[in-house]
Amino acid sequence: MKIIKGDLIKLALDGHFDVIVHGCNCQCTMGAGIAKSVKDIFPEAYAADLATPKGSREKLGSISAATVLRGGQHLTIVNGYTQFHWRGPGVLVDYAAVGAVMKEVKLQFPERRIGYPKIGAGLAKGDWSVIAEIIDAELEGEDHTLVEYLA
Repeated sequence: MKIIKGDLIKLALDGHFDVIVHGCNCQCTMGAGIAKSVKDIFPEAYAADLATPKGSREKLGSISAATVLRGGQHLTIVNGYTQFHWRGPGVLVDYAAVGAVMKEVKLQFPERRIGYPKIGAGLAKGDWSVIAEIIDAELEGEDHTLVEYLA
């Protein structure tokens, strides 16, 4: 895993990545955190989320995606269903779902430049050291980069 500091969305729009992945809940909200920014900047990604069954536990570990054209280049935004809900006490991220999401990203987008934030470690209250290990294992051999948010 490469690690850089910056704004994932800005870096993606500037051509640093072919695919960006962010964590979503299964409720089709995208109402907070980076998901809200994705929803606002890439309505196509929100439309892909809305095309999935709202509130379905079966979505955990799956993805929806939208490929957009911005500034003359194609960018794929992956909504990774890594948590069932955004409400409730304790850890909300599902670690197995993170693994399944990243396995699917590797299958569908091999040999692409993949960027992501600290999926599941912010609002979902997961342990980043655990999540980072999962991502590294599932994306082994791929060009993938953690973008630590820097305002």
